[in-house]
Amino acid sequence: MEKVIRIKTPVTTKEIKKLRAKDNVLLTGEIYTARDAAHKRLIGLLKEGKRLPIDLNGHFIYYVGPAPAKPGYASGPAGPTTSYRMDPYTPQLLKLGLKGMIGKGTRSKEVIAAMKEYGAVYLAAVGGAAALISKSIKKVDVVCYEDLGAEAIHRFYVEDFPAIVVIDSEGNNLYETEPPKYRLE
Repeated sequence: MEKVIRIKTPVTTKEIKKLRAKDNVLLTGEIYTARDAAHKRLIGLLKEGKRLPIDLNGHFIYYVGPAPAKPGYASGPAGPTTSYRMDPYTPQLLKLGLKGMIGKGTRSKEVIAAMKEYGAVYLAAVGGAAALISKSIKKVDVVCYEDLGAEAIHRFYVEDFPAIVVIDSEGNNLYETEPPKYRLE
């Protein structure tokens, strides 16, 4: 059994550098959500020399567009979206202090290099477990880009949000190391 590490946001680079690929993580605190359209707007603001509407320093972005909440719940199902669509934007956000991303699927060489340079990790949330994941979401606020609907930037308050470190701050990458172990010869 791999170890389980509890993390409270915001995090420091020192805390991130202790995480290793394969670690199971339970995340508590505030995390932001953002998908393609929101990332494009954030980078547009940077190109214009403007401030971002969120402080990324020490925080995580979860690549999700949460479904509407049922009565009594903070969020509806909130499963991860494919992360590579955010790759063109991610290095610039890491440079601003973003310490982690949560999604599913592989990342580009450029993103991994930026993770190593700025001390960040990539966590995988289990695709297909959207309803289970939503149970860890205790509060949801729309922060900006409300016109994007589910793809607006939200602030989630999460308790024991389950994820796995798939790429650590040293570039160790489960998408590269694990598949060969299961290939039939």
